[in-house]
Amino acid sequence: MGLFAGLPMPDDHSTAGRPLAERLRPQTLDDYIGQEHILGPGKPLRRQIERDQLTSIILWGPPGVGKTTLAQIIARMTQSEFLPFSAVLSGIKEIKGVMADAERLRKQGRRTILFVDEIHRFNRAQQDAFLPYVERGDIVLIGATTENPSFEVNAALLSRSKVYMLRALNPDEVVTLLRKALPVAEAQAEEEALELIAAASNGDARSAYNTLEVAASASPGVAITAQTVTDVLGRKVLLYDKSGEEHYNLISALHKSIRSSDADAALYWLARMLESGEDRMYIARRLVRIAIEDIGLADPRALEQCIAMQQAVHFLGMPEGDLALAQAAIYLSVAAKSDAGYKAFGAAMEEVRNGRAEPVPMHLRNAPTKAMKNWGYGAGYQHAHEFDEGLNQMECLPDALAGKRFYLPTNRGLEQRIKERLEEIRRHHGKPI
Repeated sequence: MGLFAGLPMPDDHSTAGRPLAERLRPQTLDDYIGQEHILGPGKPLRRQIERDQLTSIILWGPPGVGKTTLAQIIARMTQSEFLPFSAVLSGIKEIKGVMADAERLRKQGRRTILFVDEIHRFNRAQQDAFLPYVERGDIVLIGATTENPSFEVNAALLSRSKVYMLRALNPDEVVTLLRKALPVAEAQAEEEALELIAAASNGDARSAYNTLEVAASASPGVAITAQTVTDVLGRKVLLYDKSGEEHYNLISALHKSIRSSDADAALYWLARMLESGEDRMYIARRLVRIAIEDIGLADPRALEQCIAMQQAVHFLGMPEGDLALAQAAIYLSVAAKSDAGYKAFGAAMEEVRNGRAEPVPMHLRNAPTKAMKNWGYGAGYQHAHEFDEGLNQMECLPDALAGKRFYLPTNRGLEQRIKERLEEIRRHHGKPI
């Protein structure tokens, strides 16, 4: 009996006693919801599948977005043997056994898709065991991971695979899935209840199906209400409105609270966003922007702290990463504030956009050839390191802009010291302070 005998293939429609998420697993790409950036008409992965030109791939994305389902659909559409393989339960011995059977099937003209769930859990030696079989074409490897493949999949295997990033489903996509699930769950639900389930799922379809299934059991013969969902979840679910206005209202409140140095308000608005299911990396990006725009050089460490926070959120995930967001929000709130750098860059951009494109002064140009040197390129250049305190007397702006000031530092935080240094430099150059 072959290795694949008795294994449930992706076209096995037996649903008795199976969870709702399993019963609703789509069978075709047309039924598959989400991931339009790679599966929409004309997109790269869809073209590979439809043309039956699939190579080994890594599907990277959060839980419940359809990695396993997509692998099964690919196997069905390409008429391949499908073998699910768990990195949690298997070692090198099991890998070699599976590969031997896959090689035998290849010789019989049958292609094998090996789906490795949680491939990041394999160590380097286990991942290396796949390489010869991938290279020989004995298998098409589809790996699924919630972790960044750049860090968790070894370079040799990664170089032989195409990585596709899957995104968390948005609330509207989850609501669409839930509407389709209602007849299968033999349930009815108010629209607000479905929106609450979608918000609580945080883009995880499996989680949404499980919540719907429990809510349906708690509401036999009647429509599922928002209160039923709240009771099932054991907590209040905060919604963004469907127009997206509340999304922008809350991030605006967080930004302005930090700018106003109100740490308590910043924590409140941050908590509101987190509890509403906001994308953690979106919040992290906004905090990094605040560090640049509103703190700037008054406290340059704010940007360092926020980049560290972004890495912590990415590394830890939920819920541990939320503490890093909170820590960054507090740090930014109490940090000295300055938008002088933000304004300075804006002023420089305004000058470039609206002013004349001034030629680069000859003394700032390199002279890589003798002819260019004869033409005056580099003539009069003063190398700063050859002067006392590293300060020369050379003007670096074009003549038409000589003496123009874009950056006007404040007296707050470290920027006070920067201001003093700039005044010292200007005095040395004989420029007005």
